[in-house]
Amino acid sequence: MSVRTFLPFLLLLMLVQQARSQEKKYSIVIKGGHVIDPKNNIDTVMDVAIEGTPGGTDGKIALVAKNIDKNLAVQVVDAKGLYVTPGIIDIHVHYFWGTDLKGTYRNGPNALPADGFTFRSGVTTVVDAGSSGWKTFETFKKQTIDLSKTRVLAMLNIVGEGMAGSKFENSVEEMDAAKTAEMAKKYPDDIVGIKLAHFSGHDWTPTDRALEAGKLANIPIMVDFGSANPVLSLEELYLKKFRIGDIYTHCFGGNSNNSGKGRESIVDAVAKKVKPYVIEAQKKGVIFDVGFGGASFLLAQGQPAIKQGFYPNSISTDQHTSSMNGPMKDMNNIMSLFIAMGMDLKSVIAASTWNPAKEIKKEELGNLSVGSPADVAVLNLRDGKFGFYARDGKIEGKKRLETELTIKGGSIVYTLNALVDPINLPPRTRPDAAPATPARP
Repeated sequence: MSVRTFLPFLLLLMLVQQARSQEKKYSIVIKGGHVIDPKNNIDTVMDVAIEGTPGGTDGKIALVAKNIDKNLAVQVVDAKGLYVTPGIIDIHVHYFWGTDLKGTYRNGPNALPADGFTFRSGVTTVVDAGSSGWKTFETFKKQTIDLSKTRVLAMLNIVGEGMAGSKFENSVEEMDAAKTAEMAKKYPDDIVGIKLAHFSGHDWTPTDRALEAGKLANIPIMVDFGSANPVLSLEELYLKKFRIGDIYTHCFGGNSNNSGKGRESIVDAVAKKVKPYVIEAQKKGVIFDVGFGGASFLLAQGQPAIKQGFYPNSISTDQHTSSMNGPMKDMNNIMSLFIAMGMDLKSVIAASTWNPAKEIKKEELGNLSVGSPADVAVLNLRDGKFGFYARDGKIEGKKRLETELTIKGGSIVYTLNALVDPINLPPRTRPDAAPATPARP
């Protein structure tokens, strides 16, 4: 073929490839859903376009707008009548699953494998809350963080072994602030905070050591008090110990009485009102996280707080083998419970996406801004008669959230009712497929 005849052919080939590229500008377009994106104050029906390698993990949000042409996408999601939100972020889980029968939540049987329990609830990012400590984190990273499709981050336990039972968790000698901070600084992309959990006794030393580690590593701490007689004062914790951005989890738990023993609660048991110093602390910047768990939420605390307008900063599950089949179940169930208690949907979505992203200093997550990782949840808000319960009773609700579809990094990782066209990608767009042989001119 002569140069004279080859150049027009090459130009034609380039034009065809360009036309094809324009024809399929996006990997996914989500059509007709009601978008709630708290960061960008979006709360209306819009389309969402994602760009990236179809079926890959590098997808980014390309456009949020009215009436994006579905013909520009490789895959189209029909979200009419559904809610489209950023991927849900659960900042309190226990996913350091393993085979050490004495390890409980640290490389043991009480924890869960991440990918089996996230995507079906619209969750794309989780934070393991203290299952590992500085001695065991690298094992957790190797067998869970590095192998999971879910984005798994960690709060590093101030206890060196991690959450391995009271023998370790009640040992002040196990709490080394310097080594904890050293490990956190070694893995800044994975470790987003320091966790204190379950220590029993009227002793501020564990809190102080967690705070020291948090200051050394410049990351927040999350506190889960055990029992004490008398209680460790929440007012002192919030207003004297905590820095702005430190997190109190199980915020609607405690003993829910005024006995002065065990774990103090934020709602006064007699007045049925949130204690004034709690409101002051939240205004100051202290973070209140749900951490529902197996028995760490009380309706007697949550209902009056929500009625008074005191909302948690972040909704989280404290998901593990004991909590997942009890009142807690999953993020969708807890989000629905808060709607039943009177929290509006937009605030529930904010407490499950953008707020936790800010709390863990990962502000590239939890939003649908152009250029952000394409983590998206498509949710159905069902009408009906539903029941929710806790260890102190039950309530009814008229709404329940259910995940229809989850996108992680631009790839559809879960769909309940197959509202995707095409439901399966052609072979050449699958991430595990061999690359197509280039056409010869």
